[in-house]
Amino acid sequence: METLHVPETVPVMTLPNTVFFPQALLPLHIFEPRYRQMLRDVLARDRLFAIARLDAGAAKPGAAEPAHTIATVGIVRACQKAENDTSNLLLQGVCRVEIQAILREEPYRLISIRPLATVSGGDPNSLEAQRDEVMRLLNLRRRLGTPAPKGMTQFLQSIEDPDAFADIAAFNLCDDGAFKQTLLEELDTRRRLTLFAARLKREIEDQRLRRKLQGHLSDDGIANN
Repeated sequence: METLHVPETVPVMTLPNTVFFPQALLPLHIFEPRYRQMLRDVLARDRLFAIARLDAGAAKPGAAEPAHTIATVGIVRACQKAENDTSNLLLQGVCRVEIQAILREEPYRLISIRPLATVSGGDPNSLEAQRDEVMRLLNLRRRLGTPAPKGMTQFLQSIEDPDAFADIAAFNLCDDGAFKQTLLEELDTRRRLTLFAARLKREIEDQRLRRKLQGHLSDDGIANN
């Protein structure tokens, strides 16, 4: 994907509480007529389109779906069409982009974009140490009861590049859409890992406090403690 050309204009899906990251794999079910048309067009061209998170705070009555200006362009890696003209596809993130303008809304939204490059923000040794710390915190959070997709821990441990590690970990193991958008918009890898580690530490403290308050009660009975 390093040699993949990102065009100046791409279609975009604006989705609520969905934050897409480079390198991540996003399964999508395409059923709306506008997106079925979009998919037909991108499959006939370069297989590229963007995913942007709906900016609920900017929504106005009667206005079109407002999107956060930082999004991710992805490439369709696999697509299976059903008899009813819906499709299931797998989109892999290619790069962060800034939405510069909405060029049209019909038959689907088309945007002009500017690719965004990340920076390391630190030397390789310090970034590796931060990557290891985030991995340690993710494992600790899992042991304290936060579920993780099967095989995700082993997969993350195999990713040596800190930038890819930070993005894939955030996409798969962070449930807060607003915080994920913050991580997407942070182009400094060192800063992104720092923010993620701080968030994990707060979540772990909350888990430990809950366990302490819960005592021997079940999860359903904690309110009685």
